[in-house]
Amino acid sequence: MHDRRREPQSAGPYTIRDALPQDCDGARRVMLETFYREFSYGYVPAWHADVIDVQGAYLDNPRHRLVVAVAGDEVVGTTGLLSRGPAHPPHPRWIAERYPSGSTAQLVRVYVAPAHRRHGLARAMVERACEFAATEGGYRTVYLHTNVDIPGARAFWDSLAKEVCDARETGEHGAGFGTVHYEIPLPG
Repeated sequence: MHDRRREPQSAGPYTIRDALPQDCDGARRVMLETFYREFSYGYVPAWHADVIDVQGAYLDNPRHRLVVAVAGDEVVGTTGLLSRGPAHPPHPRWIAERYPSGSTAQLVRVYVAPAHRRHGLARAMVERACEFAATEGGYRTVYLHTNVDIPGARAFWDSLAKEVCDARETGEHGAGFGTVHYEIPLPG
């Protein structure tokens, strides 16, 4: 595998780039603040191991990537990409089979700090992560799931991705989760 880190891109006063070791603490802060501020469950060790070891989860694996949005020296947004598919349970078995680990690039941790939203940062980070998935090789598709109960999540993902399964309709993700599964075509 080749490490194809691209040059940073500017987005107004922001820089969108692959995370560097010095970004790990800032990325962790954005992720943890999102868990506690936006999600009703906060930090859950079984779900969020990558957040504790950002370096190991994203920077040390050549098939993974963490893209950050930076304002000055401050990380204000994150988007992770992992070479694993969704787990069954909690997700439906057919979803786990459709998106197997290794050939699936899963988008995770697409978060932007509230004061920095509505500047196109999430879209720019997702596009950069998807470009990495397309050039890294071996990935068949980009997959993600989101909680559409979070304001703006459904509209954002509907503008970028194709809905594959609304788990709220099947009841296959447990009570209280607004989980919808999406797929993004790899850029050509």
